[in-house]
Amino acid sequence: MGAAYFYHLTRRPLEVTLPQLLDKALAAGWRVAVRGVDAARMDRLDAQLWLGPEDGFLPHGRAGGPHDADQPVLLTTDTASPNGAACVMAVDGAEVTPEEVQALERACILFDGSDEVALARARAQWKALTGAGCAAQYWSEETGKWQKKAEA
Repeated sequence: MGAAYFYHLTRRPLEVTLPQLLDKALAAGWRVAVRGVDAARMDRLDAQLWLGPEDGFLPHGRAGGPHDADQPVLLTTDTASPNGAACVMAVDGAEVTPEEVQALERACILFDGSDEVALARARAQWKALTGAGCAAQYWSEETGKWQKKAEA
């Protein structure tokens, strides 16, 4: 059974934090689905990942292509996981169900700490997932480094 990790972004934007978390997930041997709610936003994240550091490369692709099953990281707006993801990283309020959390190694919910709607959505997701019996951790970067602030 997996767990949901909530990442409260207060110092660095998603475009900086996401590649770091993807590196860690790939190092753990997991395939990842990055799930968003807006196709244009996922296109921008895809482009940003291609512009990553010269000394690193995050193998990834956008869902809907002929090689989705081969992608270690697949950016999508769908709940399907054609790449067999062991980890889902939900951005911009994308839905993650308790059943998914329990079936995955990890579900990561990344949310913008300066956006009141995103905060409210993350709180609702925390309540729904922990209320369904899912293990969860809340991480904040407010001090400049990631610290676990809560666990359920």
